[in-house]
Amino acid sequence: AHQHGITVLEKELAHVKLPDISGDTRIKVLGKVHYELSRLDLRSFHLPYSRISLVPNVGLQVSISNAFADMDGNWRVKIHFIRDHGSFHLKVENVYIKINLKLGSDAYGKPTVDTSYCNTRISKVKVHFSGKLGAAITQLRCISLPQVCDIVVKSVHKDLQPYVQTLPVTARVDATTGIDYSLVEPPTASTRSLDAALKGEFFSLANRSTVPFPPLALALPPDHDRMVYFGASSYFFNTAGFAYHAAGALVFEITDAMIPKTVDFHLNTTTFSAFIPQLEEMYPDMLMKFRLSTPSAPFLNVGPGGLSLKPVVDIQAYAILPNSSLAPLFLLSLVSNVSAVINVKSGHIVGSLDVGRMKLSLKHSDVGTFQV
Repeated sequence: AHQHGITVLEKELAHVKLPDISGDTRIKVLGKVHYELSRLDLRSFHLPYSRISLVPNVGLQVSISNAFADMDGNWRVKIHFIRDHGSFHLKVENVYIKINLKLGSDAYGKPTVDTSYCNTRISKVKVHFSGKLGAAITQLRCISLPQVCDIVVKSVHKDLQPYVQTLPVTARVDATTGIDYSLVEPPTASTRSLDAALKGEFFSLANRSTVPFPPLALALPPDHDRMVYFGASSYFFNTAGFAYHAAGALVFEITDAMIPKTVDFHLNTTTFSAFIPQLEEMYPDMLMKFRLSTPSAPFLNVGPGGLSLKPVVDIQAYAILPNSSLAPLFLLSLVSNVSAVINVKSGHIVGSLDVGRMKLSLKHSDVGTFQV
């Protein structure tokens, strides 16, 4: 953004159309001089050194130093009864420009940018006049730079603000969901950081609905050794679970064909008759299918001790009949406590996963009563 902005500003300043200048001044020895400067042509405006810094409660400050510009034009003077004309070349050096950019957000969560302050200072001007009286009027210093700050303000409104309005605030994740990362409030600048609070909300592409739980407050640690810090609360992950559940994407099927051939286990009624004898009687030697689904969206808790999740999974068992239709057998409800501790070691994310006690209960069965 910094490099792009400076490039645009250089182009804008180099194409400025300057008005003619005229007036009267006094020069030593010569006395009163009436001058006219016309056909002013700003050949170039270079901004070689610039940097961006933070301005508390405002946003960013762009400081430009050692800028320089070249200008050509024609001159005409009248000294008493003597008239003369010629051309001149002007070089302005050591130009300092300071611009404050106020950052905000609009009603759609897109960033906005405006100019809240602008100041320019020139410390060195060189002018060379040609013509008979050129050498005599080299003391003329009435030529000034164009209104640089006016150009900056116009450039911000014409180029920078329309550009930031094109920045997307949503993105497609896959065929089912997208993510909304629009600003929920204007960016906050301090002396050491620029904080941007983004929504971080997953949504269903087919039917976006209101998330049934509020976002939690999110605070980053006060460290500043790194250039960028990124934080995500449980709201970020739980909206993903809600969106996928609402879209019906949290449904998985397991069949015998999915079990590796090297495993001595088959998903059929013969295998499960060891636990449920009625299966072999009602559906002898038939393949089975398990359909896993979540009755509600999984909910993740993020705390000082790590991550915790208590998923509830319904496992519906079917017998695959000879005509390929499905006969429901039983429905199991699986509840488990899962916790994880995440850390960073040598630049890599590491962690440990703990699956606590599981509870498996039978909801209903078409093959009689049994215990698991």
